[in-house]
Parts: sequence; C-alpha cells; structure tokens
Amino acid sequence: MSGHSKFANIKHKKEKNDAKKGKIFTIIGREIAVAVKEGGPDPANNSKLRDVINKAKANNMPNDTIDRGIKKAAGDANATNYEYITYEGYGPSGIAIIVDTLTDNRNRTAANVRSAFSKGNGNIGTQGCVSFMFDKKGQIIIDKEECGMDGDELMMLALDAGAEDFSEEEDSFEILTDPDDFQAVYDALAAEKISMASAEVTMIPQTYVELSKEEDIKNIRRTLDLLDDDDDVQYVYHNWAEDEEE
Repeated sequence: MSGHSKFANIKHKKEKNDAKKGKIFTIIGREIAVAVKEGGPDPANNSKLRDVINKAKANNMPNDTIDRGIKKAAGDANATNYEYITYEGYGPSGIAIIVDTLTDNRNRTAANVRSAFSKGNGNIGTQGCVSFMFDKKGQIIIDKEECGMDGDELMMLALDAGAEDFSEEEDSFEILTDPDDFQAVYDALAAEKISMASAEVTMIPQTYVELSKEEDIKNIRRTLDLLDDDDDVQYVYHNWAEDEEE
C-alpha cells in the first residue's frame, strides 16, 4: 500500500525480537529440530532446513548455535514431537489474522490462541477463512543505509536470480519471489555480501486495512501482544496497516 514502510514494520518487529532474543532462538531451534526430523540434517538436500537456517541468520543466530541445533536434532531420536497448526480468524473491524504455531500440546495452544482473539474482541474462524486474502511469497527487505549497491543494479541482480518483483521505499528495498525461487535469490544476494534486514518465506496481505477507532487499535494490539508472548506461536500474519511510528 502507498506510503506503507515495510522496513519500518520489520525494524519494529526486530526491535521487539531483540528484546526477546531468547524466545526467538528457542522458536527457531524448534523449527530446526522439526526440519531435521522430517528431512535430515543436510540443508543441501532439505529445503525446509535451508529456509530455517536463512531465517536464523537473518535473526543473527550464531553459526555454532545453528550447527549445535542440527547435530542435536540429528542425534536425538527421543526428541519432543512438535506439530505445526495454523489458526485463522478476525480481529476488530474484520482485520484478517493468521497464526502459525508449533506445539507439543494442541489443546493448550488452541485455548491460548482462542483467548488472545477473544480478549481483543476478535474470533477464530474456520480453516481458509482469511488465508485467501494473503499470498505466500519469499520476501527480502534490505536497509538502504546498509546496502552499498545502487538500486538499479540491485534490482537487476534480484530479477536475474529469479525475483518476481522489486520495489523501492524511502528507507528500504523490497524483493518478492515465488517461494520456490526464494533460495536462488537469497544466494545471489548473499554472494554479493548484501546485508538483509529480513529474509523469509512469508504471507503478504493483498490489501491492508486501516483502523481509526482507538478502541479497535487497542484491541488489535492486545491480541497481537498476547500471541507474541505465547511460546507456542511461531509467526503471526495480519493485514492491519500499522502506523510507521509504532
């Protein structure tokens, strides 16, 4: 949407994440364990593990921590069994919310997610009720101040590597890819030592919804904060057009 700084939101999320570095590393550690269990410890032959490693690096997880997590998962046949469960629902004024969880207790997780929605005056819907409003895409955000490459040059590099779209904001560049082409584009940027503020396969809203009522803003924040504090919640996607200052 026009004037909507994706980097401001990424920065905002990263600042929150930095304050909860322990939780972020725990979340990614679980994802590594599940990816290794499902596809083996070699990222060259396990695309899911490769994506998690990229995510770990974008969140500044040290390489030795990543390696330890892979080795531990590969050698631990009795590791806790986690399962992915996705919830969809609505916040105030019909804000669409998708919640990805990774849990070893689906009853606990369902109760906590339901509570987060209801406390923000929203409700959980059926599977698929809002996901059609989002597109699954590889998304790479690059901070202009951290990028030594000219915008046109960067665009050509990304498009040549298989990117679908390239856009320039006031403070950042955004690169979108098909999920299958994400790794090739990521590798091309990494080979040129391009610093990435965020690099992940994510859900991009097709349209954003602005909230004008203070009560609605308070409620959506409450729901998002409760979900953010829940250890079982991996990622939350929504189409609220947050203010850049927030």
